[in-house]
Formats: sequence, C-alpha cells, structure tokens
Amino acid sequence: MNTPADGSMSPKWGLRCLLGGALMGLANLVPGISGGTMLLAAGIYPRFIQALADLSGLRLRKSSFIVLGLVGAAAAVAILLGAGPVKDAVVEHRWAMYSLFIGLTLGGVPVLWQMARPATSAFWVAAMAGLFVMAGLAWLQVYGASSGASREGVPMMFIAGVAGASAMILPGVSGGYLLLVLGVYVPVLSAIDALKEALKANDLASASDPILGVVLPVGIGVAIGILLISNLIRVVLERYEQPTLGVLMGLLVGAVFGLWPFQEGMAPKVGEMFKGQVLTAERLAGLGPDKYPTEFFAPTFTDVMMAIGFAGVGYMITTLVARVGGAKPQRH
Repeated sequence: MNTPADGSMSPKWGLRCLLGGALMGLANLVPGISGGTMLLAAGIYPRFIQALADLSGLRLRKSSFIVLGLVGAAAAVAILLGAGPVKDAVVEHRWAMYSLFIGLTLGGVPVLWQMARPATSAFWVAAMAGLFVMAGLAWLQVYGASSGASREGVPMMFIAGVAGASAMILPGVSGGYLLLVLGVYVPVLSAIDALKEALKANDLASASDPILGVVLPVGIGVAIGILLISNLIRVVLERYEQPTLGVLMGLLVGAVFGLWPFQEGMAPKVGEMFKGQVLTAERLAGLGPDKYPTEFFAPTFTDVMMAIGFAGVGYMITTLVARVGGAKPQRH
C-alpha cells in the first residue's frame, strides 16, 4: 500500500479512491462491515487517514482534497443507491440478514488481530472491557425497544452521525452496527430512501422532511465525528496502541450480542404503548413494517443450520475483500 512519495495523484489512485469510497459507503449501510476494512481492501487506508489529518490540521494540500472528495462522493452515491434495497432486505428477511451480518462482523477480527500482534496483557484486559460494553449495549437495545422509548428526533440523529463516524474509518468496527444498536438504523435508511425517491420525482417539498429530520443532522454529526474522533483515535493509537486495539477487538466481537438473528418484526396492536404513546387505529394504519418492534422467536433446526451458513458466507466475504490487492493492515 505504498503511496507516491510526493503526494501526487494519478489516474490509478483516483480509481482506487472511487472504489474504496463506494465500498466504504456500502459497508456503512450494512451492520458488521467496517468502512475502514473496505479502505484497506482498496489499498488507500493510509492515504485517507493522512488526508483527514491534513484537513483537520488546516494543511491545504490539493492531493488530500482530491482523495477526500473522490472517496466522499463515491460513498455518498453508494449510500443513496443502496439504502432502499438494504433496508428492505433487513425488514423482510431480518433473521437471514442478521446471520449474514454476524459473519461479516467476525470477518473483521483477522484485520484487527494482525494490527495487534503480538498481543500483550493490556490488549486482553481492554478487549474484555470492550466486550462488556457491547453486551451492555445489546441489553439496552432489547429493553429500550420493549419500553417504547423513541429513537428518533434531530438530537438522536446527530448522535447517530457522530457514533457512526467514530467507527467509519476504524478497520474492523462497523458504523452501521452502531446505528443498529442505537435504534436508528432503519429510520436512517428509510429517510435516505425517501430522499432518493423525492429527488427522482423532482418533489422538493417531500425531500425537505428527510433532509431536515435525518440526513442533515446525521451528516453534520458524521463530519464533526470524523474530524474530531479520528484525530483522537490516532493519538490514543500512537500512545496506547495495545489497549486501544484491545478495546476495538472487544467491541467487534461483542457486536455479535446485538445481532441475535432469530427475531422478526411484529405489528403492534391498538391500545399498546408504542414510542411512549398509546397506539390508536389511525396511527397503526400509518405504520409500515419498517416501524414494527422486533420480537424473538424459537428457531427450528433448519433455521439454525441456515443461519450458520449465512454467517459463514458473511465471514468469507469480509475476509476475501480485505485481501483484495494484497492490502495489509498497518500498525500505528
């Protein structure tokens, strides 16, 4: 993954940036796939991190602007085009998609492990801490959903943007998964899909709600998160590499807790509490399947075997993509 010493750009690097950006955009739609891993696969991860460092340090280099522009544009197009199909797949085939997400998530383990070797005791202690954090988030996800607490609103979308950005550029950690555990995954994808349809119909009035309610606050959160948190992560990786990589490993492995596949969306009933309010027949009629709360179900033997198969496919996809072009994770 050597880059030109003079920082110049070539058509080859431009294509790599577009490929890496598209892969990163799709990765952040899918819980389990790390945007950082996709940048590693395209061979542009070090250059992308350097471009972010230049921007946050007000070093106005033309090549850095080109890198960030190409990656950002490609990621935005991939997110806009892929949000609808990915959301529909999750809503209609939740258990199968979650099984796939588990495999995609665990496929990031080798990437982080190569960065951490040889692991010290500080790595393992930090990994356990990260594991417990993700277990706690999974617990909150289950009980938060059952309590009917709202996961929408501009402040929540801003927090989701910051959280997603913090994981977007870290190899092995999925921004899409953080949106899932925060309870805003489907609302964000639904808003992006609604914006796409409004733009296709040239209906600017319909586009204003998803832009102001979701896309804009998430976008601002992502921008702030990338600039601030990426620099923080770079500093702690330089000073406390083993504990930091250990926490990331714990977060990655612990992500599986919140992706238990055997659950499905269940339509609420009139009179039940839904997002803090009693559900009326009128409100129920306006709810789509993407708004339904999820409930666990007992899987059959066939369900379990198919889930294992989907998880295996997901694992192979992530590990194979991480090897494209011979890309290898670099120690910080």
